[in-house]
Parts: sequence; C-alpha cells; structure tokens
Amino acid sequence: MSTKAVITCALTGVLTDPRQHPVPVTPEEMAREAKAAFAAGAAVMHVHFRQQGPGQGHLPSWEPEVASTIMQAIREACPGVILNQSTGTMGPDISGPLACLAAVQPEIAACNAGSLNYLKVKADGSWAWPPRLFDNPVDKVRAYLEVMARTGTKPEFECFDTGIVRCVEMYVRNGMYAGKPQYNFVMGVESGMPADPALLPILQGLVMEGCAWQVTAIGRANIWALHARAAELGGHLRTGLEDTFYLPDGRKARSNGELVEALARCAEAAGRQVATPTEARALMGLD
Repeated sequence: MSTKAVITCALTGVLTDPRQHPVPVTPEEMAREAKAAFAAGAAVMHVHFRQQGPGQGHLPSWEPEVASTIMQAIREACPGVILNQSTGTMGPDISGPLACLAAVQPEIAACNAGSLNYLKVKADGSWAWPPRLFDNPVDKVRAYLEVMARTGTKPEFECFDTGIVRCVEMYVRNGMYAGKPQYNFVMGVESGMPADPALLPILQGLVMEGCAWQVTAIGRANIWALHARAAELGGHLRTGLEDTFYLPDGRKARSNGELVEALARCAEAAGRQVATPTEARALMGLD
C-alpha cells in the first residue's frame, strides 16, 4: 500500500470528564496536546469545545469566542495543521454549532450522516445512561451542509452504522452535497457498528468511487486490530483521548501524543508513510 495515511487526532471529545481522565479543556491545554500529537504525525485535529468556568470543563460549549480562542491556540502551536470541528448535538437546535462554524471556518467539520439509538447496557442489564436518540434527520444534515458550503468547510460524514454509510451517496444523488464525500466509519459505539476488522471490506465497498475514508475506533477491545486492518486496506486513521484511553499493550495513555505515535506505527507496519499536512490536504481534496 503506497498511499500515505492521514492521521487525525481527536483531542478531548464531548463525554470525557477531565476530573477522571487526562483530557485537555483550556486553550493552553488544547494547544499543548495538539502540539504533541502534531509532532507524532497527526495532520488533522478534531476539536470539541468545553466550558471554561471552574468545574465546568466536563460540559460542552458552543460559544463562538471559546471556539475561536481554542482554534487559534492550536493553529499557533501547530503551524499548517488542519482543523476539524465537531458539530454533534442532540435535538433540533443547532444554532450553537452553526455559529462556531461561522466564527472558525475550519477546513473540515463533522457532519453526522444519520440517526442512532445511543445505548449501553451494564453487566446487570440496566442502562448505563438513560436511552437517548442521537438524532440526525435529513433536514438537520442539510442545514449543516448549507452552512459548510458558505464557510468553505469540507464535511466529514460520520457514519455509525451501515445504513448511514449508504445514506451518504443518497445525499450526493439528491444534490444536498456536490463534492466527493469523505467518510468516517465510527466503530465501537455499543449500539452502532462493532469495532470488528471483518466489517471493513464491506464498508469499503459502500464508499463512492474515488472517495477517502477513515476509521474512528471507539473503546478498548479490538481497536488496535481494527486500526491495523484500516491501514492495510488504505483507509485514513484516527485516534485520541476522545476515542480511547488505551495503548496497544494495554497501558493507559498519558497523552494524545502517545496514541498518535502508536497509530503511526500501525501505518508504517502496513507499508505506508504518514502524510504531512500539505500531503493530507491533497489526499482529502482540501486544496
């Protein structure tokens, strides 16, 4: 496999609690973690924003000023980095993510491509959290795509299940999106696609011809085997403290940089070099 691998680092996520895990929250922490991941080979930073008040770092923020400050801190720490903004929200009100898109104008932003019952069951059969619907109906997807077209942002279509992967081509055929879609297979969410390497050839066969795809491997079990298979099949790669806390040998990661270093080794083991930001822009159709 000769195509270079683009590595994305998901720095902090929306659910991880900084009181329990070493996830960055402040602009200074985000820049520090991004710099370590950048040095290890990540060309893209996937960024969530958190509230900045004392004791509020476990809560999401959709304040444009917070978003702009964090993104600028990352840009300064990582010259040439590609910024990828999270947009995921539950419910119909997406005014916050849209305001952040307008303020930041990132090169890439997540566009969740379909809905999912977001569930997890504990060992005793009880719900780990109250059952919820991660709702992404067509009108919501269209609203994101219209704003991304105005901000010059490439959507990264987040696909949590096989049917959602198939929807992406429908958005193109319907005229909702005119470019070559970029797919992100999110695997390992308990009620979505499992983190099973055997699924990848099937998913790859659902991708529109000539389009880039990557894998987001969530959790602990099987994720490094999944990364290795994605690298072998030519997919792009993603890791970070949003997705996992564990290194291939089972140790708990202390930073995003450690996770990116391990993922770069997966690419190299598959005979692929890690793409620079300039190379990543070409591979992802950003230039």
